[in-house]
Amino acid sequence: MKITKVYTRKGDQGLTSLVGGQRVSKASVRLEAYGTIDELNSHLGLLAAMLPEGHEKTLVERIQNNLFNVCTNLATDQDQTPLYPSAHLPEGAIKELEDEVDSIMHELPERQGFILPGGTQEASQAHVCRTVCRRAERRIVALAEEATVTPEVQQYVNRLSDYLFILAKKLNFLAGKSEKVWQNACK
Repeated sequence: MKITKVYTRKGDQGLTSLVGGQRVSKASVRLEAYGTIDELNSHLGLLAAMLPEGHEKTLVERIQNNLFNVCTNLATDQDQTPLYPSAHLPEGAIKELEDEVDSIMHELPERQGFILPGGTQEASQAHVCRTVCRRAERRIVALAEEATVTPEVQQYVNRLSDYLFILAKKLNFLAGKSEKVWQNACK
């Protein structure tokens, strides 16, 4: 799609258009949901820029593409507008994340306890992505309480946060960076 104009002035009064043309407040639960997915996608772009060419970078970029599908899904009021084909995740997208988590888990040494987010810059950015992903999931659940949300969207975002957690662990492990375990001062 060619962008011919960046500003339209149509949103100056705090409203925007959904897929299908309905006008809604920019403060709506729906906008919060897909806006947070957009924020996550930007953080993933930074993570991808930090990663060397290879499997992880390729997968993160594929996830970014999938998040455009998620945004299209969330930007569609399914009670008024049928979903475009581009609003569906590619077949196997959820399983791909599950398989990747399982694969990485087999590569990593077993650790006990809660870890503090951090380590390398790449792992730290993966943790930022994970926390934004969890917020997006909360926003999607809130939207699902008042509107139709495709179940695979919630599932994908939930698996994605799991993947980002385990990716951060893998990136630290590959860099030889020890994770810091939470020292519960209340013990």
